[in-house]
Amino acid sequence: QVQLVESGGGLVQPGGSLRLSCAVSGKIFSIYWMAWYRQAPGEQREWVATITTEGSTNYAESVKARFTISRDSAKNTVFLQMNSLKPEDTAVYYCRSKVRPDMSRSTVNSYWGQGTQVTVSS
Repeated sequence: QVQLVESGGGLVQPGGSLRLSCAVSGKIFSIYWMAWYRQAPGEQREWVATITTEGSTNYAESVKARFTISRDSAKNTVFLQMNSLKPEDTAVYYCRSKVRPDMSRSTVNSYWGQGTQVTVSS
């Protein structure tokens, strides 16, 4: 079974930095992309950044030039380096990945992690 586990969240002051990690484990034949989302209290979950198998990246306008998504393909792990953090970055950050679990079956599913809390406050 495919599982995603996030880590690295915590409390940081405005202007500070955090690095989030998400490890994908289980039955994996191929990973098509990995992404980060976030959800602030009382708000809708929003997309933050994506990285594909080929290494191409995309970012939400609100985090461009401050956040960097990267990956360690050998470990099926995605990272989110967050710099110049602002109070509005406070949210639960979720990892998501599109995975093909089985070589003999072309089914592709997306999977979510449980989330990690990021709080930016002075």
